[in-house]
Amino acid sequence: MKIIIQPQKGDSYKLLFYDGRNVRGAGYVDLQDTPRGPRPTRYRVKWGTKKEYRHTPSKDLVANLREADILLVKRDHRFETFLADFQMKSGTVDACRMCLLDEKFTQLDANNTVQFGKNEKICLDCGRRELRREVAHLGRLGRDGVKHLESLLIQFRNLDRVLATLNPEKMTMGAALFDKLEAHPVMTTAPLNELPLPRQFMDACGVKQLMPAQQLAVEAGLLYGKDLLVVAATASGKTFIGEMAGLKNYLEGRGRTLFLVPLVALANQKYERFTQRYAKFAKTGLLTGVSRLNLPETRKVGDRNPQAPIIVGTYEGVDNMIRRGEKMKNIATVVIDEVQMLEDPERGHRLDGMIARLKYLCPQAQYLYLSATIGSPKILAKKLDCKLVQYAERPVGLERYLLFVERKQKIPTIKQMTTEEYKRTSSKGYRGQTIIFTNARARCHTIADALGMRAAAYHAGLSTQERRDVETRFLQGKLMAVVTTAALGAGVDFPASQVIFDALAMGRDWLSVQEFNQMAGRAGRPDFHDLGRVVILAEPGGSYSRESPWTEEEVAIRLLKGEMEEVAPEHDFEQSSEEYVANAVACGGEEADLNRINSMMVGSMEPVLPDLIANRLVEKHGTKLVMTPLARVMAEHFIGMERLLEIVRLTKTMDDPVEIIAELESGELEKEVKPDPGKVKEPKKEKPQRGQHGRRRR
Repeated sequence: MKIIIQPQKGDSYKLLFYDGRNVRGAGYVDLQDTPRGPRPTRYRVKWGTKKEYRHTPSKDLVANLREADILLVKRDHRFETFLADFQMKSGTVDACRMCLLDEKFTQLDANNTVQFGKNEKICLDCGRRELRREVAHLGRLGRDGVKHLESLLIQFRNLDRVLATLNPEKMTMGAALFDKLEAHPVMTTAPLNELPLPRQFMDACGVKQLMPAQQLAVEAGLLYGKDLLVVAATASGKTFIGEMAGLKNYLEGRGRTLFLVPLVALANQKYERFTQRYAKFAKTGLLTGVSRLNLPETRKVGDRNPQAPIIVGTYEGVDNMIRRGEKMKNIATVVIDEVQMLEDPERGHRLDGMIARLKYLCPQAQYLYLSATIGSPKILAKKLDCKLVQYAERPVGLERYLLFVERKQKIPTIKQMTTEEYKRTSSKGYRGQTIIFTNARARCHTIADALGMRAAAYHAGLSTQERRDVETRFLQGKLMAVVTTAALGAGVDFPASQVIFDALAMGRDWLSVQEFNQMAGRAGRPDFHDLGRVVILAEPGGSYSRESPWTEEEVAIRLLKGEMEEVAPEHDFEQSSEEYVANAVACGGEEADLNRINSMMVGSMEPVLPDLIANRLVEKHGTKLVMTPLARVMAEHFIGMERLLEIVRLTKTMDDPVEIIAELESGELEKEVKPDPGKVKEPKKEKPQRGQHGRRRR
């Protein structure tokens, strides 16, 4: 038996009788000064589960003490004098004060101790209880959020430091650090002049030495026509991989290059890059959607020549040519940038179909698929019938932080972090700049206005000139921050050292792990920065949709810990019908060729031909499918069968096109399905603007 002695106020002492596993009893005793020294008096004790203390003779205490190991929670001269007078020895023990208050005993050691306040230490279990008690005051922190805080408690062993993550004014970034992705040594690469590349290209490209991902692509057969899926971090030089193959193939007489991207802003950036580098021997054409409004900011940018040696275009801009029945002539290289868009719920089926149609129309071309974030890339490479090149190492370390912040505290926290980052200068001489992702265009302007003159909003609702002005000022270091929507997460190349997530949603729907990693990966560039930072500001209990089962802090932890899923899209009936007629147009309706195009798609298609025939959109003549004019409208204007039939129905009762569009949009809202509470719903992207001929303008 051990008797634990805890001095109280005055002359009183608390005693716990501990058998090595459980506290068997508790008592109190006072020490009274006598001519012979301090002696026990008023001894009260209870045993087992009894609640009342019984007055007990002091001689029983002395008898109990003689038979036990006596441990004081701190040195006490009076009690030790009393023990010495009776020839009894004692020791000291570090015990959890909170356990003692509950008449429990926990001996503290290096494995179970938590710092509480300035000088006190308590046990880990009591630390967890105190943490939960403090978190309960918030009232909205979810189970995953509490588990994360408990993991921080185990990691830091400091309760105040963990609680500071709930209070930005007291928080330190060290306490908010979730994890760190270490930088890796850069592998040895070849100088460009040792590669079998045309001299014109080497003189114009401005590159002297390959980056690691580029080296791996060359070793995988890039310069010998091999089809590749290149998965490497942002700023690893993936664009130049496409340039090497495309310009080599063109200068050696094999044909032209298609470079396809998901966004107009990104296409404009690539167009300017290629024009500046290669205009002397290879003109670049730009194919994107065109606005019907003839305003200075919406007029055509660049050379729109579809027969140029290098064609840069958006997916839909190039696909619209194919859907109109035009042939893609003399194409030797096809580069699909941001190929992870195959998983996009709104546009993935169109990218999938376009790749299959290009493979049919340009079977001899070399296909290069580029991405920073792909789940199960080996499986996707097999589906695309190409070789995988993967470079996972980061040349710049990345620190990821998680802060629990109420919505009203987000903007002040963002302002503090962006200002501090802008004061830093890297060893390369560049100031720290920040990309802030949020979920709505209006919120972009709210945050940018709060940050002041050195911040700017950036989204698809701005004119081309406005976006270019923001891009230029950011690249020149004149802006400390750009505030953008998550829909542009895979977009324009802003070399930022810090990425802050004001929201973890696109519109009302949560980000996927793949989208989050794509956006977070934009922090830290090897030519600009020494370190990248990703900061999530998660609102406890925050949500952007009543239908969502998750709160923002729960989603934050899922994203930080999550793994990307395999790219395996399933195209619903509406998407399948749209791609089916587009494929039919590409091959002239020949059924065998149509089946071949369908089989080259990565995603699974639903059977749609019987319905197309039943609704008189397609007619079957032997082995050939004949498209009716309405079916060609479906293909050219990116419309599925059900939407087309609804438009036809509305035209019979309405004359005003605006009323028809309003009716269609209200019908789409009514069809929105509530998400499955068992999983986080994939996010919807910003609605693209429709341009001429129904082409989508991103």
